[in-house]
Amino acid sequence: MSNPQQLRYSKEHEWLSAAEDGVSTVGITEHAANALGDVVYVQLPEVGDTVTAGETCGELESTKSVSDLYSPVTGEVVEANQDVVDDPSLVNSAPFEGGWLFKVRVAEEPKDLLSAAEYTDFAS
Repeated sequence: MSNPQQLRYSKEHEWLSAAEDGVSTVGITEHAANALGDVVYVQLPEVGDTVTAGETCGELESTKSVSDLYSPVTGEVVEANQDVVDDPSLVNSAPFEGGWLFKVRVAEEPKDLLSAAEYTDFAS
């Protein structure tokens, strides 16, 4: 498993891109996608919703279980990935590319996000 170096990671297994014009992209890690199994349903926050770091903002359902989606940052959702809603398998096949979940205008970023190396150690 290779976690992209440019991303930061939460202990709830979400990743966060660096902000561009104050907006970051959020997804779940390959480790989380593999643990879930085949994702068959995705519920994402809606555009305009406020998400809070560490709090539930959606749900992922797989053939194995249902898992809450947690936001790694606090902010306002500016885009939800409709492609993932239409084809939840993207979460498994491309967790760091087309399987991203939502974009958020970051109001506050927690200090405890992990680097790729720290996350790899944590997830081991």
